[in-house]
Amino acid sequence: MFDLNGKVVLITGATGGIGKSIARKMREKGGKLILSGTRQDVLNNIVSEFGNEAKGIVTDLNDKDDIISLADEAEKCFGQIDVLINNAGVTADNLFMRMKDEDWEKVININLTAAMRLTRQVIRGMIKKRFGRVIFISSVVGYTGNSGQTNYSASKSALVGLTKSLALEVASRGITCNLIAPGFISTPMTDKLSDDQKNNIVKNIPVNRLGMPDDISNACVYLASDEASFITGSTLHINGGMSMV
Repeated sequence: MFDLNGKVVLITGATGGIGKSIARKMREKGGKLILSGTRQDVLNNIVSEFGNEAKGIVTDLNDKDDIISLADEAEKCFGQIDVLINNAGVTADNLFMRMKDEDWEKVININLTAAMRLTRQVIRGMIKKRFGRVIFISSVVGYTGNSGQTNYSASKSALVGLTKSLALEVASRGITCNLIAPGFISTPMTDKLSDDQKNNIVKNIPVNRLGMPDDISNACVYLASDEASFITGSTLHINGGMSMV
């Protein structure tokens, strides 16, 4: 079940906690990996786990040309891209009245515009072979909002509209487009929080724990598989009941 043998999977944000987990799960199921990140040393460490079945590509997702190069190089490595997982994301938190234009633009550019540009580049090949899986990683705050994160919430909410509209456009070509909206996930970022901060978060999660990166990567495996071929334009909410949409 959920066999990805021979499928080529391109993952952005592959050096983060969730990105690493997605890469490992995809490889476990037989996928060949193209891993994108900003730090060559971290990418090298991750790629070394997978041998010849993975390639790391340093990418500046703010740069249009870098995005085109990423897609082109990924296709050259293994001949095609079957699965695209737009996982890269950044934050630049502040209250709305104090938010600088550059902080708004930084978050929108990486979380939304870069995902659009890369998907537009990659999906051409998927259309030609009439098969593809596109997965966007959003956030629970794209649905609920969050004080101090108007830029981040806006970027993640916009991915919902992008996913649904694109799904309608490419469904007849054998391509599915879906979105995963994680809640609070235990990553190196949340590890920096104090115990009191973590406890306050967990109080609002009915299952009484933070999510784990594997909770997200397991969902990615499913949506990338043939078993999910009848699912498109959908959002999978993985938040422990924090928000029931």
